[in-house]
Amino acid sequence: MALTETQENDKIEVTQRWNVGVRNATIIKKDGVELTRSFHRKVLTPGTLDASDNLVDTDISGEDADVQAICNAAWTSQVKTDYTAFLVANKSSGSGS
Repeated sequence: MALTETQENDKIEVTQRWNVGVRNATIIKKDGVELTRSFHRKVLTPGTLDASDNLVDTDISGEDADVQAICNAAWTSQVKTDYTAFLVANKSSGSGS
């Protein structure tokens, strides 16, 4: 009886032009037959504002290569500019992304 546990990013999607949603599946198998699958989700954004309203890029170096590739493709200079403007415009209202 061999139990194995693996993790994989089974869904990566871009929403609102700048949110990169990642769904990670944890898969437990017994003798090669899947017993359970559970999910963890997170959303990555291009960055946060500093005190001067400049965008500080999100550090994605710890993310899997597939997630990094999608973030790098999605977060163009124009998207970062638009996201910064969105954050600044919503800063005083207390609204988030």
